[in-house]
Amino acid sequence: MVIENIKKLLVDMGAGSTLLTTVTLLVFIAICAVAAYHITKFLLGIVEKIVVRSATEWDDDLLTPKMLRAVSLLAPALVVAWLLPQCFETAKSVRVLHLLTSFYIMWTVVMIILIFLGNLYEALARRPKLKAYAVKGIFQMFKLIVIGVAVIIGLSMIIGKTPIAILTALGASAAVLMLVFKDTILGLVASVQLTANNMVRKGDWIVVPQNGANGEVIDISLTTVKVRNWDNTVTTVPPYSLVSNSFQNYAPMQSSGGRRVSRAIYVDVNTVRFCTPDELAELRRRGWLEGVSESESADMVNLQLLRNYLDRYLGRHKEVNSSLTYMVRQLDPTPSGLPLQLYFFTTTTEWKAHERIQSDIFDHIYAIVRYFGLSIFQTPAGRDLLPRS
Repeated sequence: MVIENIKKLLVDMGAGSTLLTTVTLLVFIAICAVAAYHITKFLLGIVEKIVVRSATEWDDDLLTPKMLRAVSLLAPALVVAWLLPQCFETAKSVRVLHLLTSFYIMWTVVMIILIFLGNLYEALARRPKLKAYAVKGIFQMFKLIVIGVAVIIGLSMIIGKTPIAILTALGASAAVLMLVFKDTILGLVASVQLTANNMVRKGDWIVVPQNGANGEVIDISLTTVKVRNWDNTVTTVPPYSLVSNSFQNYAPMQSSGGRRVSRAIYVDVNTVRFCTPDELAELRRRGWLEGVSESESADMVNLQLLRNYLDRYLGRHKEVNSSLTYMVRQLDPTPSGLPLQLYFFTTTTEWKAHERIQSDIFDHIYAIVRYFGLSIFQTPAGRDLLPRS
């Protein structure tokens, strides 16, 4: 109704020229678009204040000022798209303007969706319970899908054909597209598998031998997994290599409450024998034969007594997790001696503390072995071959 009144007013004023009428209507549309932008911006400003004052955090993360500005840019385009058919009887006269408006609307909608996906990812990344999950690749996948759909719709508007026809044409060249975007497609599928199967998260300690990676995962995206090695270098690993090949993840160990130690000392076989009465008396005086009677110890081998002592020592050690498996056992003899393996878990998974605990335990073992009449095997050095003075 307003448009008809404007046209009638132009005729009554003698402005019957087609060019003048067109210019006047375009100015009117422009004024309406600008007014719609400022009104929308004002209303969204009120929404922004409400969001800031609300107690919840999700609205602050999703309805950011950048998001609201993008929404305000959509209002004038919608007004122009609605007024053009109302002001002009023939679409051909303003076909270019209508096409540009459609492109602008599509670009604004895509920008709003991309900003929303980015805000949602940032919101998830800030949540302690969710930030460890490898969702970055999934959000990148959604962004690629949105951009791909927008490109197809844009092409359909330019050439005047339906998106189905463009998809059909692209299907004929699918082999070429798969070759060009091979890494992206493989990364897309691998990222979904990594997330769905919970194979790796940010912060996990992983070892990928074929890629030379040994450290903490700092980023998981659609095409790369970044690992900060313990020497502070960064190794970039393709996600599909983690899916197609094996890798080691230490995260379950860190959450289990214990870190394993599986290490052996090599005993000189020539020193394995029955203990003398004097040695047994000294060991009993020191309290190292607890639980072994005098009759039993008389027929026991020194290595057996050492194993019994070490088993009790590990069970009582305050920094050994006794709720997990621990044992002292012999392995097959080697040219370097008889391996006596200690298998246990420390109470901490922190690297430095773990190394200190196992070093302290083996320091004690090396110092106590001689009291059982045993010797640690060691390849002779030059000074060992010199005559003793």
